[in-house]
Amino acid sequence: MKKLIDKLYKARSLTREEYKELIDNRNPELADYLFERARAVRIENYGHDVYMRGLIEFTNYCKNDCYYCGIQRSNSKVQRYRLSKKQILECCLIGYELGFRTFVLQGGEDPYFTDEKLVDIIHSIRASYPDCAITLSIGEKSYESYKAYFEAGADRYLLRHETADPNHFNRLHPRELSLERRKQCLYDLKEIGYQVGCGFMVGSPYQTTDSIVEDLLFIKELNPHMIGVGPFIPHMQTVFANEDAGTLELTVFLLGIIRLMLPSVLLPATTALGTIDPKGRELGILAGANVVMPNLSPISVREKYSLYDNKICTGDEAAECRHCMQGRIESIGYKLVTSRGDHISIL
Repeated sequence: MKKLIDKLYKARSLTREEYKELIDNRNPELADYLFERARAVRIENYGHDVYMRGLIEFTNYCKNDCYYCGIQRSNSKVQRYRLSKKQILECCLIGYELGFRTFVLQGGEDPYFTDEKLVDIIHSIRASYPDCAITLSIGEKSYESYKAYFEAGADRYLLRHETADPNHFNRLHPRELSLERRKQCLYDLKEIGYQVGCGFMVGSPYQTTDSIVEDLLFIKELNPHMIGVGPFIPHMQTVFANEDAGTLELTVFLLGIIRLMLPSVLLPATTALGTIDPKGRELGILAGANVVMPNLSPISVREKYSLYDNKICTGDEAAECRHCMQGRIESIGYKLVTSRGDHISIL
């Protein structure tokens, strides 16, 4: 199996059969070898720097009914909220003073936030913080909408495809959503000029090794700037409430594979990874990740943005969260840096 890792290290890709063989035959010794290779590639491209993004979860309203998501449209038990433009800008001010130079506006697909409202918010952030990057994570939109946000000053867009296996996608989403539409959105974003991020859940219901291989092949084809990979964690108010969560072990193994596939990709150690294991984010970084996303949302709404159960960092002050994160990163020999943290191709 080490030969497959060596091949991936040198060629940056494997065949469908080789990916499947590598994943199905993983073991602790093989994982250590993979992570050693992945760290070397990550350090070659980004040194020991870990980039931090300030996450602002500005609405938990969503028009969609994805079966795995705690803020799905049909969940009547969610305490819904929307942040005002003023509140969003206050989050940015707090974040800027703490050293954040990327703000991530994340929310459900909320029809209240029209293109006009979003463009106004983006314009205001861009005018107030010209040295910062603005990332959006607000779902599927039209080409024209994406273009309007880009022209208003947005730099990056995160849109997790969740699974590149069409049959798997259909078992996780209602009929009105389609994998082809999701993929088209990602290609539209790249064409417009965004730094683009995709991603998928590890261990979601009905996922097979073949499904994961489809994800890896799609990611290689798309060649995104960012990839968000985290474990599936069930939410008690969804149809998947009693399903098992994805594992730390498989998630970090896939982070290592992705780092070798795309050496310069921006790869977060996600909050979900930290939720399933107290050291999850540190282990993600040691597997090749180089981004963390502390929460800048007001404490009063953090528990309400519940995509899955037992989410961490719902009570820390932004300053506490940032300094706690810094200590954790330094404890494993890396450093949390205050910069935009663009993809290496943009520098």
